[in-house]
Amino acid sequence: MTVVPVTSADLSEVEVAWFSALCSDDYRHLGVPDGSLRSSWAHCSAIVRAAESQGFGNILCPSSYQVGQDTLSFVAGCAPITQRINLLAAIRCGEMQPIMLARTIATLDHMLEGRLTLNIISSDFPGETAPSPFRYQRSREVVEILKQAWTQDRIDYHGQVYDFTDVATDPARPYQTGGPMLYFGGYSPDALDLCGQHCDVYLMWPEKTEDIADRMKAAHAAAEKYGRTLDYGFRAHVIVRDTEAEARDYARDLVSQLDDDQGRAIRERALDSGSLGVARQARNRELADLEGYVEPNLWTGVGRARSGCGAAIVGSTDQVLTKLEELQKMGIRAFILSGYPHLDEADHFGSRVLPQMRTCQLNRAQCRVPATTPPTPLGTGERR
Repeated sequence: MTVVPVTSADLSEVEVAWFSALCSDDYRHLGVPDGSLRSSWAHCSAIVRAAESQGFGNILCPSSYQVGQDTLSFVAGCAPITQRINLLAAIRCGEMQPIMLARTIATLDHMLEGRLTLNIISSDFPGETAPSPFRYQRSREVVEILKQAWTQDRIDYHGQVYDFTDVATDPARPYQTGGPMLYFGGYSPDALDLCGQHCDVYLMWPEKTEDIADRMKAAHAAAEKYGRTLDYGFRAHVIVRDTEAEARDYARDLVSQLDDDQGRAIRERALDSGSLGVARQARNRELADLEGYVEPNLWTGVGRARSGCGAAIVGSTDQVLTKLEELQKMGIRAFILSGYPHLDEADHFGSRVLPQMRTCQLNRAQCRVPATTPPTPLGTGERR
């Protein structure tokens, strides 16, 4: 598989992130609510603390209008209870006036002393159905205004959606010079163009290996138009056990109580349920075998009750590690992983796979900093 050029020439280290289930997305059995796993500050902050203690370098804090908690408030609350882990805050462009958003992000970045990263999202608002080009134009303008606020003394911006003249930016300078790194996922030409011009890490949901390679090539071409290169991220669920049989048994049990109507309702409540990316996840399920595997160790069953990322890497420690290494060789620099329930699966992955990976944290200042918890040195190809 051809390796796509990336920002960082040395791909011997990767950022490995976990996921905090802010959006009421934590289950022992998919689609069956569990009060102990509800989206609360206590539960979701416990996931963040557990991920930090396991040695994960970042954690995605998602955003939803329908369910869960406010992302930026949650991230602010995590600042005093964490020390090393980065916080990847999802922001929906246009939800907040962009100059006020710039100030909010700058404040959070100072609270976290540079541990803030951002997941840029373009979506409809409640009650809105906007054409895709408009949504990405709105996002482009938000990002461009943020960058002015973070790097200039004044904002002068005249766009299709926003118009500002000579606005002072004194309160909006973040801790990180130039502002937090921007992670971005999207499949349309407008999405790729925005990512190629302004973002740092292009995120992809699980697909067949050849489809991932095609996505990376498309994103690279979009960035090349602007004289830029990108890092690449892979967002997936994971089920890792000592043996493949144990992992596959757990996957079957995870969906054993899922009602198809309930699963459809969960998928359709998301405002991005009609997006191209979600359609590609649905296509994976259609192509999968009777057990839900679209290729070895890539299981699509999660997508039966989830609108976005809809597949999991399932297997033994060796199989999961091998799959991640294959993706890394293709040019993946950041992994954002999750599992059900999130606390338990953070422990499974953190104790079995993470110690065998050479990890780093991506940041604006130098693209990477040393891993928060150094991995145990292993020779090439060695396994525990």
